[in-house]
Amino acid sequence: MGYRKLGMTSSHRRAMLRNMVTSLLKEDRIETTEPKAKEAKRIAEKMITLGKKGDLHARRQALAYLMEEGVVVKLFDTIAPKYKERQGGYTRMIKTGHRRGDAAPMVILELVD
Repeated sequence: MGYRKLGMTSSHRRAMLRNMVTSLLKEDRIETTEPKAKEAKRIAEKMITLGKKGDLHARRQALAYLMEEGVVVKLFDTIAPKYKERQGGYTRMIKTGHRRGDAAPMVILELVD
């Protein structure tokens, strides 16, 4: 299949994932449902890899995806250098149980220290 549709239109899904990844890089951790976290994790790992490249083209690619310019600066200046020696696996998912209203499986998606 390639990706999860998450029960929404492609434009809604793209906007939601852009917001989630921006929030994850800004706050270092977010709480969301498990399927959404799995999709956001894929993109966040790619953004951190762009940050590790550090060249102008990578910065422009990150600016095109992330919603806030300040988050791109943080990604390239503070987040990416932390993972210089690490070959992937920049995020972790911690299961937190089920949401009360609809019993959706919830997780905390966070950047690894």
